[in-house]
Amino acid sequence: MSNTPFAPRDRGWHPPAFHEPYRSTHLRAPQQKLLKMPQSASELSGPVFGHDLIGELDADLIHNFAASGEAAIGQRTIVHGRVLDENGRGVPNCLVEVWQANAGGRYRHKKEGYIAALDPNFGGCGRFITKEDGSYSFRTVKPGAYPWPNGPNDWRPAHIHFSLFGHAFAQRLITQMYFEGDPLIDLCPIVGSIPSREAVDRLIAPLDMEATVPMDARAYRFDIVLRGRDAALFEHEQEGM
Repeated sequence: MSNTPFAPRDRGWHPPAFHEPYRSTHLRAPQQKLLKMPQSASELSGPVFGHDLIGELDADLIHNFAASGEAAIGQRTIVHGRVLDENGRGVPNCLVEVWQANAGGRYRHKKEGYIAALDPNFGGCGRFITKEDGSYSFRTVKPGAYPWPNGPNDWRPAHIHFSLFGHAFAQRLITQMYFEGDPLIDLCPIVGSIPSREAVDRLIAPLDMEATVPMDARAYRFDIVLRGRDAALFEHEQEGM
């Protein structure tokens, strides 16, 4: 817990709230100029959540929704990395939640409109706590690409959503991780809203052969910075001060 103010976010580094090719931003982007608010004690010292609520399989999306003896279908994948603060220090005890489509590109959601098959053994979500050095690791299947009703033929590249709660609300972050080598990344209107190539590259996890488990799972490394000039990018949301 700290009462030291965090550095202001660099709005020029993050995607703009309104981006013409990304239709959803037409309705949800702020219509008025943003107000600058001082960081209060609650934003410097919260959140507080129950670490004991994390279940044994919460970080294993291959099995945490599967029937006994079954497993999710798809390319078995390990995602690992570190959560860092604006000074490059690891952030321990950070709650990280992830969610994604299954290997066919379909979400388990009642409003899902994609006709790809639903995997009965894959729920598509998990959570975990970072270790003392800010490191984390979870297992899943690589999500598939899927079409979305933004333009006449838009497809989202394979990605995993991340929601992070650091030591304060000022370290709140929601972002997405993409996979190295996916040709759809550069065609995506959401990715296209990010103002610099360097910023896009920070959301693309490289293949990490050192962490790959032979005859089991490929691995990707994804480091996340919560604030500062090197911060991982927000998803078009003007939150987190």
